[in-house]
Amino acid sequence: MSRAVLDLWKQRLGAVPESVWDRVDLETLILADNDLTEIAPAIGRLKRLRTLDLGHNQLRSLPETLAELENLTGFLYLHDNQLAGLPASLERLTRLRYLNISRNRLDTFPKCVCGMRGLVELRAGENPFEELPGAIGELTLLRELHLRDTRIRRIPDTVEHLRELRHLDLRGAPLEYLPRCLAELPRLDKLDLRWIPGYEPPEWLGALEARGCLVYR
Repeated sequence: MSRAVLDLWKQRLGAVPESVWDRVDLETLILADNDLTEIAPAIGRLKRLRTLDLGHNQLRSLPETLAELENLTGFLYLHDNQLAGLPASLERLTRLRYLNISRNRLDTFPKCVCGMRGLVELRAGENPFEELPGAIGELTLLRELHLRDTRIRRIPDTVEHLRELRHLDLRGAPLEYLPRCLAELPRLDKLDLRWIPGYEPPEWLGALEARGCLVYR
């Protein structure tokens, strides 16, 4: 049986037609690149959604009802918007595997993301937040963590719990501290430290490289 898909990419909508919220059969909804400034709470009706693309819009906030999409297990694209925060209720999306919140106005890392325990890939780069919470260590299934061009100076020691992590991207962040426990992550095979002015990589990176991890500096 084919999955129900509604692709409205780049249709110059300006606003989502009300009829979209009646499509309760939808499993994939693409609303990217439509100059949207808001999403109606009625999105909570789309209980079968697995993938939702709201990227490349002008969204400043999201409705709390987004957390009611319990079947959102695939992809949630929120990148390239004007979001300064995320609803705390989104921590209920515990089965979501991919989240992209890059290129927004997040000056604080959203705590709700640390509740999304099913995440395998998280893209949060090009945001102005300065700290990564210790609770990031609760995302134990995470394989890719992208933090390019944020303002992070330190990576918390709790990353030692990210035993599935393969790829950590810190390009362009004003980094001052990397925890030694990164060298003990058994699956880490790519660490990107390029474009970090004045940063002196720790000596233990050599051990990481010796066991096959690619370290870009």
